[in-house]
Order: sequence, then structure tokens, then C-alpha cells
Amino acid sequence: VQLQASGGGLVQAGGSLRLSCAASGRTFNSNNMGWFRQAPGKEREFVSAISWSGGGTYYADSVKGRFTISRDNINNTMYLQMNSLKPEDTAVYYCAANSRSYYSASLLRAGRHYEYWGQGTQVTVSS
Repeated sequence: VQLQASGGGLVQAGGSLRLSCAASGRTFNSNNMGWFRQAPGKEREFVSAISWSGGGTYYADSVKGRFTISRDNINNTMYLQMNSLKPEDTAVYYCAANSRSYYSASLLRAGRHYEYWGQGTQVTVSS
């Protein structure tokens, strides 16, 4: 699976962005997918994840209620709608794929369980 993240940019606090992650290959609809982010000088952190069927969605506490993850298994694309953005959301956002047929919160929250990663897209939120 090859992943291409896009949609980042510069936005003022309180604004919105929608990130996309386009996947190549026929196995997208059998992959659990996730978003992670890394700010300068900080470790990579979990943002959100969605199961292969879309039936399970998970969010970091810091983004719950503001971000919404979704996927389109026909067009092999995952999305992250980000509303009410804050300066602390500034980071490079990465999409990732996990090929397991099962899922759980603990599995999808850990970056080490993802086999495939996109190149990242920069999100900058100004105050």
C-alpha cells in the first residue's frame, strides 16, 4: 500500500482543514487506517484511527469533538476533517495503514502497529 497525504496548510485559530490520504493498491478496504502527527521537538502522537469497515473510530482526547475521521473504500481515500483548530494542532500529519483483519483501540492507537506510512502534510495554525 502506498499512501499520499494532502490538504495541509496555514489556517487561523478556529478555522478548518480537511486532510486526505489517498491509497494505491487493491487492499485499502481491508486496512485499518490512522492519522498521527509530529510537532517540532516532540514525539509522534496518535490523532485518530478508523477500522477497515469504518465501524470503529478512535480519537485522541486532545482532538475529540473537533476532528472527524472517515473513509471512502470505493475511492481508496481516508479523510480527517479538522474544525476549531488550535495553535497546538500545528504539526506534520501522517497517514498510516495497518493490515490486520481485526482491530481494537489499543492496536490502532500505537504507531508501531502500522506497516505503511505516507509522507506527511504540514498543518500550521496561527494564533
